[in-house]
Amino acid sequence: MISLGKTLRNTSLAALTSLAIASVPMVAFAQDVLNLKLGHIQSEQDLWHYGAKKFKEELEARSDGKITLTIYPNSTIGGDRDLVEGMQMGTVDFGLIAGVLGNFEPSIQLLELPYLFRSQDEFDTVIGGEIGAEIAENVRQNANVRILNWWERGSRQVTSMKPINGLEDLKGLKIRVPEIPAMVATWRSMGANPTPMAWSEVYTGLEQHVIDAQENPIPFIYGGRLGEVQDYLAFTNHKFEYVTLAMSELRWNQLTDEQKKIITEAAAAATAAENEAVRTQTSEMLKKMVDQGLQVTEPNMDEIAAAAVAAHEPFAKTVNIDLYNRINTALKR
Repeated sequence: MISLGKTLRNTSLAALTSLAIASVPMVAFAQDVLNLKLGHIQSEQDLWHYGAKKFKEELEARSDGKITLTIYPNSTIGGDRDLVEGMQMGTVDFGLIAGVLGNFEPSIQLLELPYLFRSQDEFDTVIGGEIGAEIAENVRQNANVRILNWWERGSRQVTSMKPINGLEDLKGLKIRVPEIPAMVATWRSMGANPTPMAWSEVYTGLEQHVIDAQENPIPFIYGGRLGEVQDYLAFTNHKFEYVTLAMSELRWNQLTDEQKKIITEAAAAATAAENEAVRTQTSEMLKKMVDQGLQVTEPNMDEIAAAAVAAHEPFAKTVNIDLYNRINTALKR
């Protein structure tokens, strides 16, 4: 009996090629299951994770187990920027990404302007039409990231260590904002001191008074346990929020038509489930935080909004003033 090692040392290139070809069926069988991974920055208690789990269930059920999904919450495989860069390189398949995409495709930054949209219906009108499709295509072409769906997150509110009742209370407020230029410019226009910071650092930053306030949708505030380190929540409703279920365009282009169909249908089902959860659970989450001691104020939003809107056009001129004007036209302003 001849050992395999000796066989390989004495085998010609042609024979080795034949040996490799003979092993192909075993390799194909091993690769019959497509293993994908999804990363996001939130905790397992957040509705993002609920939506991600729904996506996993739908993918695996619709593919009869031939597509599997591993979910990495809590910035386990990186923050927002890391996830986008991973999708660009093909090392991450899916990410739940919001405004940080604006660092890779400028046009999406317009959606990050506080008080551009005054209701969820206004946001849905724009994002569900030609403008939303155009922005998604810009992201695909210029960032190499495919937006599969837009998930609702509810409107953003401000939490702080002091009550906020009007514009005066924002002056000098050291507020954490995402690493999004549109939000930095607008909060500065409102008189605050915006401090860009990764989400994973927010709880500690508030606890140690590196920052005094932050702004996010209620499910984010609840999932991040920010009521433990903040005394007040102001209903500013300054931004009607989304997150994209995004996919690596590199990975998408490697898929079969059947796999693309399964992913598209699973993404639609997960989107519907996550959106419904946001609508039905947000008020319950707020009530729990109020019961635990979080105090709620309702500031004068008109004066706050006017200060924010003053920054819109100057910022839009640095990104895409034509698209900004078309958004306002679509909103009949």
